[in-house]
Amino acid sequence: MGALRKEKTAEAEATTPFLGVVRSARGYQWRERLPREAQPRAQAIAQRHGVPELLGRVLAARGVTLDAVPLFLDPSIKALLPDPSSLQDMDKTARRLADAILARAPVAVFGDYDVDGASSSALLARFLAHHDTPARIYIPDRLFEGYGPNAAAIEMLVREGARLIVTVDCGTTSFEPLAAAKKLATDVIVIDHHQADERLPDVHSVVNPNRQDDVSGQGHLCAAGVVFLVLVATVRELRKRGAYTSGLREPDLLSDLDIVALATVADVVPLVGLNRAYVVKGLAVMRQRQNVGIRALLDAAALHQPPTPYHLGFILGPRINAGGRIGDAGLGAKLLSTHDEAEAARIAALLDRLNKERKAIETEMLEAAMAEADRMVTDTPDLPLLLVGSHEWHKGVVGLVASRLAERFHRPSCVIAWDGDGAGASGTGSLRSLAGVDIGSAVRGAVAAGILAKGGGHAMAAGLTVSRQQLADLQTYFASELRHATSLARRAAGLDIDGALTPGGANDALVSLIEKAGPYGQGNPQPRFAFPATRVRFAKVVGEVHVRCVLEGQDGSRLEGVAFRAHGQPLGDVLMNTGGMPIHVAGTLKRDSWGGREKIELMIDDAAEPRRQG
Repeated sequence: MGALRKEKTAEAEATTPFLGVVRSARGYQWRERLPREAQPRAQAIAQRHGVPELLGRVLAARGVTLDAVPLFLDPSIKALLPDPSSLQDMDKTARRLADAILARAPVAVFGDYDVDGASSSALLARFLAHHDTPARIYIPDRLFEGYGPNAAAIEMLVREGARLIVTVDCGTTSFEPLAAAKKLATDVIVIDHHQADERLPDVHSVVNPNRQDDVSGQGHLCAAGVVFLVLVATVRELRKRGAYTSGLREPDLLSDLDIVALATVADVVPLVGLNRAYVVKGLAVMRQRQNVGIRALLDAAALHQPPTPYHLGFILGPRINAGGRIGDAGLGAKLLSTHDEAEAARIAALLDRLNKERKAIETEMLEAAMAEADRMVTDTPDLPLLLVGSHEWHKGVVGLVASRLAERFHRPSCVIAWDGDGAGASGTGSLRSLAGVDIGSAVRGAVAAGILAKGGGHAMAAGLTVSRQQLADLQTYFASELRHATSLARRAAGLDIDGALTPGGANDALVSLIEKAGPYGQGNPQPRFAFPATRVRFAKVVGEVHVRCVLEGQDGSRLEGVAFRAHGQPLGDVLMNTGGMPIHVAGTLKRDSWGGREKIELMIDDAAEPRRQG
């Protein structure tokens, strides 16, 4: 009986809500990120490696082992780069690329229209240009061609002289389009990272760490990360053949790590292992402003401070994506691959303008989608997936709206743009998910079941093409496939907190300390802190959808904060209407140098009213 009582007590302690918050403004229970059983490891990290206790807690909470601390704090390409040959088909791919380079045979690079696709295309094109190998980049039009290779484009590239086609960030499931190249006696190399079935396209080679027979353990890489490994293997092959002793100059691959870092952050892949080294070293390269296109984009965005992962994900990435969403899909790849200053400035300015247009379109679509989703959740509270669509919506923005719905309603979301309002319409959809709900697998299952014309993606994000006649079948399929996983994920949903601070404790020294465990992102979350019983001394709506405020602690110290897209949402309502009562606020800390004055600011994730807990 005593043992049972101890077990129940331990379980209760393990699930005790942080600051007693069981339901916040966003519907979360707050919980301490560092598990009780990992606390001794946090202390051991601090003692053995001579780091402050707070940093030890941050590292232990993210699963860093005692021996892995040095490499985690200083990730290097040399230490973390795997042997490229550990990936299936890598050596075969390197040999074929080396053949093309030595023969100066024209190569067509077929990429995706997002940041990862543009970066992957630019990496390969820059590599081929360095070796004086004719190359052209082809990015399909998002609206008229859709994602991935299509037979018409493949045939056109062969007619124009391509002797080798390399698909990047796409191609793993493009069976019929790539068969067109085989009929025309043209080799195809697929370099990708999307989920794969057992069947692969009938091509020369497929380098994809997520193909089912690949045991390299590099499935966390984005496509640009995989392309970089291909280039390393190709240089090794060319070196073996003596190419660099007979006229060719060996390329400095590390100088293009800024492109790899941009793709890694923008594609939201886990910042673990090699990805951490890509981002850390890539940011160092980017700060040197060597890439003409990236420099122009930094200037167009008026970003004059050293770039951080935040800037890659929320400033640069959206601008490159804007071309594929509502403009010329090839703009991003052109920008990243050009060496022409004037051309780079022109493209960067155009992408900046397109990004502003994209924001306006997204705002209008989001308002309609939110209203529809609200009705659906009200009618069916346990709905496992939100599926909304309209023939008035823009195909290029559906993914962004799906992200907002998943974030707001805590469930996987699918947003479809129909090409007409009739029964025979076809729709292009984008899906975003929750941790623990594999939406990519569900989409591939729907394709296999004949419900979808096309589809694929990752666990957290996917795309599809569906006919309106199949919509009811698709809803039924998703409901059946995702109900259990969504239910578990929603029950487990909570806001992880790394510790409690006063506004005065959120200072430069603290931010400098936690930056040591960066870069932060997917798989290595930014430390989040709670500010107990703070008063909102000033709050206003900025940019129509954001809430900016000043928080004051019980000791009188103050901290500026901003809650993005919170106006009109429960979080914004709490911040704007405290009535002078203290509230708990949680968020992440960020340096801000707006107007030439550097300060620490809180990015507010959530808030809770103490009197409404328990």
